[in-house]
Amino acid sequence: MNDHWFSNPTQIYYACRALARGHTLNHMDVIRGVRGWRLGAIVHTLRSNYGWPILTEYRGPERIGHYYLAKTCDPAKLDYPPSARGLVMELETPHRDDPDNSSNGTGGLDG
Repeated sequence: MNDHWFSNPTQIYYACRALARGHTLNHMDVIRGVRGWRLGAIVHTLRSNYGWPILTEYRGPERIGHYYLAKTCDPAKLDYPPSARGLVMELETPHRDDPDNSSNGTGGLDG
């Protein structure tokens, strides 16, 4: 099978980062963010291979899956896939210019 069928590191990193920062993520977010098409596979891998407590809420008549981490989850204690291990340091050091670090609650994927 060709390598392009598997999730690239950018998609994995993007999904892990969004989830670890407390965002709800759906397929359209990944398409817009990194032109990814493998969110379901990434979520499955994070759940089964890395033990991430990812919950799913199906919304709308199309029943689109929206994924998020359980509220009791501490992202610092998660096991990260190789392409997202750098997130541990990034999550410990918030950046002022990061749109997800907004103090007004309007930044990030959840709006």
